[in-house]
Amino acid sequence: MNSWAWKTWVAASRPRTLPAAVAPVLVGSGLAWRDGHFDGRATGLCLGFALLVQIGTNFANDYYDFIKGADTAARVGPRRAVAAGLIAPVTMRRAMWAVFATAFACGLGLIAWGGPGLLAVGVASIVCGLAYTGGPWPLGYHGLGDVFVFLFFGLVAVGATYFVQAGRLATDAVIAAIPIGLLTANILVVNNYRDVATDAAAGKRTLVVRFGRGFARAQFGVSLAVALVAVPLLLAWKERCAWRLLPLVLAPMAWGQIRRLRRQNDPVEQIRLLGDAGKLLALYALALTAGLVLHCG
Repeated sequence: MNSWAWKTWVAASRPRTLPAAVAPVLVGSGLAWRDGHFDGRATGLCLGFALLVQIGTNFANDYYDFIKGADTAARVGPRRAVAAGLIAPVTMRRAMWAVFATAFACGLGLIAWGGPGLLAVGVASIVCGLAYTGGPWPLGYHGLGDVFVFLFFGLVAVGATYFVQAGRLATDAVIAAIPIGLLTANILVVNNYRDVATDAAAGKRTLVVRFGRGFARAQFGVSLAVALVAVPLLLAWKERCAWRLLPLVLAPMAWGQIRRLRRQNDPVEQIRLLGDAGKLLALYALALTAGLVLHCG
């Protein structure tokens, strides 16, 4: 594969979205470390599965959004490989299935830790990745993309990562999963906020299309408030530990993104904000993990 083709496939994997796959594994493994259950092999498999599902979902979005007419020349975001003619639709479809198959094989390795019940979790994750923009009733086209992201990149991903290492679920894993899911969904909010016009024209009824940009700004701000204020305060109060407040250091960055979303008109700024929303998720995951593993007393 030449360098041009390699760069095309890397761009198609949408690197700005990959913190959504890393963040829940980091937080779930941090909790397992705190509780004395950390397993590096299980963490590696969880990370591999999460990244592959994310990339497979991105390939599926590239393919199905082109097929359904959501990606056109009028789109202002980063160019999509199939819509731009850089990758043939049939090639993208084959790559999508290959990545999902690899993800499934990677997930099979986790059965040794979490038991056969994890098979259902893995299959559901892949099916929803496909159903986000594909299938007869695509989730993203009916305003359910945010719910899917919150559940699978938050509750399921953090909970499963902790479960395969600790052998059980914990209340803290559920609490810590909430902000990860919300901040991951915020990446989708920024993306859909930018694409509201072309999505509406293609019949893609995202929450922004359904309820307007004012609703999207409120969703974005409330999610940041819950993640950066409510959850750290709850964990700090629950455990009587000030280290749990560490994510609060990101409040200025979060406030800046709220202001930027309100005046998001320039295409270059729209793309930059999408990347910065991913950076905030990554930094939050690092801060939350550090706050969880540092001992109080």
